[in-house]
Amino acid sequence: MNVCVVGLGLLGGSFALAMKEKFPETNIIGVDKNPENADKALKLGIADEIKEYDEGISTCDLAVLATPVNVMHRQLPEALDLLDEKAILIDFGSTKEALCEIAENHPKRGRYVALHPIAGTENSGPEAAFAHLLHNKMMIFCEVNRSDKDAVDLNKRIFKSMNMHLSYMGAAEHDLHIAYVSHLSHISSFALGLTVLEKEKNEKNIFNMAGSGFSSTVRLAKSSPEMWAPIFKQNGENISEALDAYIQKLVEFKEIIDNRNDGESLKEMRKANEIRRVLAGIQKKKVS
Repeated sequence: MNVCVVGLGLLGGSFALAMKEKFPETNIIGVDKNPENADKALKLGIADEIKEYDEGISTCDLAVLATPVNVMHRQLPEALDLLDEKAILIDFGSTKEALCEIAENHPKRGRYVALHPIAGTENSGPEAAFAHLLHNKMMIFCEVNRSDKDAVDLNKRIFKSMNMHLSYMGAAEHDLHIAYVSHLSHISSFALGLTVLEKEKNEKNIFNMAGSGFSSTVRLAKSSPEMWAPIFKQNGENISEALDAYIQKLVEFKEIIDNRNDGESLKEMRKANEIRRVLAGIQKKKVS
């Protein structure tokens, strides 16, 4: 099978490596506008060959868009135009509603499967890719009723082989939920990083005091701005709603602290501890 991966960074590169591991006969055609990334992908064994965008898409059996979501908006209809009648197109975008709307009336809509792997790290580029990034992670399929059965079935087989857990939902539902559990986390991390950097200008030793709690909380602030700025724009309405709720909770915590109300502080933190049970239950379901 010829697989064309457009965007040879963390997600695209990791998918390519996983495909080569699970399906050794796969030929990976790499496409990347950055020549350095393309060269690294060849040297790291992520891609077997490098082609220009048009040639890569038109000669593959499966095309994968793993680029920033604003770039995907342009690439998606182009890719469907170029795609062979029997080939399949998927994307790994973090927002889905606008992409599904773009594809809605295309004659080859059935060959497109809208996907979102809930996987990633704060690192980027081909050198950040590794074969097991997707292992035991969630793959969300959106609007599968609009995709051809054979296209959906092939992707189910591929991602089940990578030990992924499959979930199905509408594109609008996806974008709302992901604003709370992913996009809000990144904004919080960026904001915390900026807050501490501003403070550090006057207190040079502040980072010497940073422990594992700070490191884990601010980890996402190291994520690629080029990838996340378009996501924040595309899912702005849902993210704004999530931010309103989060800001309100921060205000409530500030009032508790200003009032030295340790009883209310304990109460709120114990309520928040419930997240431990919820996440443990989700992990248990994944393992079983």
